[in-house]
Amino acid sequence: MSDNVQYVNPEGACPAQGLYSHLTRVKAGELIFVSGQLSVGNDGSVVGVGDFDAQFKQVFENLRGVLAGVGTDFNDVAKFTTYMVASQHIPSFMRLRAELFPSLFKTDMYAPNTLLIVDRLVKEEFLIEVEAVVRARD
Repeated sequence: MSDNVQYVNPEGACPAQGLYSHLTRVKAGELIFVSGQLSVGNDGSVVGVGDFDAQFKQVFENLRGVLAGVGTDFNDVAKFTTYMVASQHIPSFMRLRAELFPSLFKTDMYAPNTLLIVDRLVKEEFLIEVEAVVRARD
């Protein structure tokens, strides 16, 4: 995490139920709101139709690209919101985050995340979408 973004689990709060923190403190600065990223390849096609693991990996690769494009990385993320179309994918989501996040973040504290199960995403082939709020670097 950067000096401008601090993840906190305040004293007295219940334990987080996954790889996230209860809150983020962001020092004053410009915020970037990243639209939900989907499992779309560079050619515009849906990557991993019917394969949650492949879609998860592509979504986070797309997030990485968007963040890099504005000179930030995952350590600048203040909050994620995750949308999934099936609760049956929650164990895979938790496993994949546990595998990926140590390589994305400088510490073992991670940005807050709200996980929502929705009826569907913009195309029925999509299984997961992740959006982010990010503090821009000075």
